[in-house]
Amino acid sequence: MEPLSITVVLVSLSSFLVSQWIFYVACPWLSERLIPAFITLTHKQRTEWSSRAVSTFHALVVGLFCLYILVFDEAIKKDPIWGDPTLVKLNVGVTTGYLISDLLLMIYFWDFIGEKYFVIHHLAALYAYYYVLSQGILPYFANFRLLAEFSTPFVNQRWFLQVLVYDKLSKPSLVNGVAMACSFFLVRIAVIPVYYSQMYSVYGTEAFYRLTLGARSAWILSSLCLDIMNVMWMRKILRGCLKVLHSSRCQKPVTELQNPKTD
Repeated sequence: MEPLSITVVLVSLSSFLVSQWIFYVACPWLSERLIPAFITLTHKQRTEWSSRAVSTFHALVVGLFCLYILVFDEAIKKDPIWGDPTLVKLNVGVTTGYLISDLLLMIYFWDFIGEKYFVIHHLAALYAYYYVLSQGILPYFANFRLLAEFSTPFVNQRWFLQVLVYDKLSKPSLVNGVAMACSFFLVRIAVIPVYYSQMYSVYGTEAFYRLTLGARSAWILSSLCLDIMNVMWMRKILRGCLKVLHSSRCQKPVTELQNPKTD
């Protein structure tokens, strides 16, 4: 697959359009019919609801494809810098379309879903992914980064439970909270030593020096930027999780909704 091939462009464009369609059409339509409480939400809540629904859909698609590549793509294992990037470029193309869509939505609905750290996260990722798509380099590392998407559904589910008025001590909230903390740690924090040890193993090699200075800078700087934010978010998640678990031991667990509904 040639750099910036028509296939990659079409995948990125399709991902962008699908993300927009889910946000504006599919999510509101399905939510109104499957979740009665959705119609009681404010405009601000509905906007963030749809945004997180797109995020969850993207995370599941990209995360599963990423895992498949990590297990079965031997080319990028043998050469993590210059291995055949065909499958990785397709997956990164999906993510690129989603990130651009999400950035535009954040800017347009800044008062509702705008968040400076997410803007930094998206721009750092797009900066690095530009080199993957345009030059077909660093496929192993680009794909490895996408493992982080496996924690996203749990992060979004936490918000869904909150907006549906589930108590923090209810069983669904507790189970999801623990799953969120564990998944976030496993795919964003615990993998940091593995990622940088692999980076160190190729540092100084002939393959490394074939990279342009811009590509090396994008790779290293974006990785550091993303991991600093992941550590910040992990600290916040861990503090919240421990606080809730402590409260659950001190109080009788709450299993009902604050505003009980059966539909």
